[in-house]
Amino acid sequence: MSEYLNTAAVFSSAQTAQDTKNNSAKDLAARASAEDFEAFFLSQMMNNMSSGLETDETFGGGQSEKIFKSMLNDEYAKSMSRQGGIGIADMVYREILALQEG
Repeated sequence: MSEYLNTAAVFSSAQTAQDTKNNSAKDLAARASAEDFEAFFLSQMMNNMSSGLETDETFGGGQSEKIFKSMLNDEYAKSMSRQGGIGIADMVYREILALQEG
């Protein structure tokens, strides 16, 4: 009988470890999704803020500068989001976890 209890305890412990691993993987995926969402939002915001700025034709301008400015804004947004952002990722992360529980 004690062998059965020991086997059940080992199985239960292994199952708990597996559940914890799955939950932490889900938490990491949820956090990454939340940060990606915030980075996208910030990128769109910065692109709209800089859309009305005039460029100096002597040293720049043209289609290539528009593309570069957009890519630069994307990278700024990713960096901001990774470093804490403006709080959107935290709110989205909590909502993702709440939806996963329910």
